[in-house]
This record gives sequence, structure tokens and C-alpha cells, in this order.
Amino acid sequence: MTKRPSLLCVHAHPDDESLFTAGITSYYAERGYHCVLVTCTNGQFGIDDQNRAGSQEGHNSLVTRATRAMELQYAGDLVGFERQVSLGFSDSGMRGWPHNDLSEAFINCDVEATATVIANLIDEEDASVVVTYDENGYYGHPDHVMANTVTRRAVELSRSAQRLFYPVTPHSVMSEFLSRARGTDMFLPAWIEHAVPDIADDSVDVVMKVSNFSARKQQAIALHASQTDNRDLVTMDPDMFELLFGTEYYQLPWRRDAAALRGGDLFEGLS
Repeated sequence: MTKRPSLLCVHAHPDDESLFTAGITSYYAERGYHCVLVTCTNGQFGIDDQNRAGSQEGHNSLVTRATRAMELQYAGDLVGFERQVSLGFSDSGMRGWPHNDLSEAFINCDVEATATVIANLIDEEDASVVVTYDENGYYGHPDHVMANTVTRRAVELSRSAQRLFYPVTPHSVMSEFLSRARGTDMFLPAWIEHAVPDIADDSVDVVMKVSNFSARKQQAIALHASQTDNRDLVTMDPDMFELLFGTEYYQLPWRRDAAALRGGDLFEGLS
């Protein structure tokens, strides 16, 4: 039997897999590739059942954790992940929250040990392509930044990884989206409002046209119903949604192979 190519995504929280990479995982899963999700935290400081943020008094982290685990299973399955692994770290909260100081918080993990766990998963799944966030964590969240740190080390430790990609949104795309969105009463979540603003269009290495999966991606975001800060994305006009989500853009900061890459396929040239 011919071995199937494998893609492994490392995300920080439940729902990140739907927001950032659901297009490529849907695309490759439909073509028979094996897609694996590693979620670093349990996301318990997200929005709870009383619509309280993790920084608010009375926030119910136990309910939030359980709810988000259930949502993740459904959404991850929808967008093509055949295997889901949780590393089980505590959500670190936003920068400056007291949660940053918890010993079990992801930002306080042992980098080498955590990277070794991820490297072992990469090799176990024989994943040649790995995806996580850039050094800024896309929008500066401490857990996203740590996901970059441990994954960069993991691909170095692994035998199977050939390429590491970062999902980004070029300046031209984000500027157009924000200009149109701010002309409405749409609520924009922090990951959009605080996205790194200066991603040059010519810094993108691979452009994946995934508009065929826009509706699926919107449905996956809807499955994370507890995270009400994304609610306007769920009801967004299809044209607006496709502007931000219908194409996914990737930078290639690390590679082990030397195959040609023309920019339309993360796996191009890999056997």
C-alpha cells in the first residue's frame, strides 16, 4: 500500500484549528492526505457558559474546559483531522493576566521536553509538513508564541519533518478586510484586531485557494459556539468571509528538503 502524505498542525487553543488552517486541512483531507492536530492547551480561560472572559471574576474554567474539548472534537473532525492530540497544558491567558504565572501554564513549559513530545508525534505520523504560527504568534498571544517556540525546536529534533509553514495574512488582504468591516457594526475578535499588520505580500511562499471550503470553515467556527467573540464571523456575509478565509497564505521559514516550490501546494516536490 502506498504511504499517504501526512500534515501535522500545532495549535495553541481549541478553535485555532478552525480559524487559521481549516482550509488546508479540508483540502488535503479530501485528497486522501493524513491530517493530525496537536492542541497545546485546554483553553479553559476562554469564554464560559455565562459569557465571562477568563479574566473576569467568577469565570468557570472547569465548564469552559469541558465545553471546549467537546467543541474541538466536532470541529476538528469536520475540517479533516483523523487524529487529535491534546498536550493538556493550562491556557496562559492574554499577556499580563495573572494566569501567566501558573506553573502549569503553557508559556512556562519545559521547551525541550515539550518539543521532544511534538517531534515524536511528527515522526510517529511520518509528517513531512508541519504548520504552526510565526514568531509573533499571528497576533501576539503568549500561547501562540510558545507554540512557535516548541514547534521550531520539534522540527529540528524530528526525522520526518521536511517543511515548517506559518499561516499569515498579507497586509493588503487584512487592510481591505478591516476597511470593509469597520464600515459596519461588526465585532472583531482580538486575533483580527491585533494581527501583525506588516506582513508583506511578497513574503508569502505558498498561496492556497481554499474558497471551496469557506462554508465548511464557517461551520467549524460555529461549532466553537462558546467562543462568542467570533460570533460575527459565523453570520458574516459570504463575500466578506471569503475575503479573509477563502485563501490561506503561508510562509516557509524552515525546510530540510531542496525541492522546487512554485507556491501553490505545501507538499510540492515531496515524495
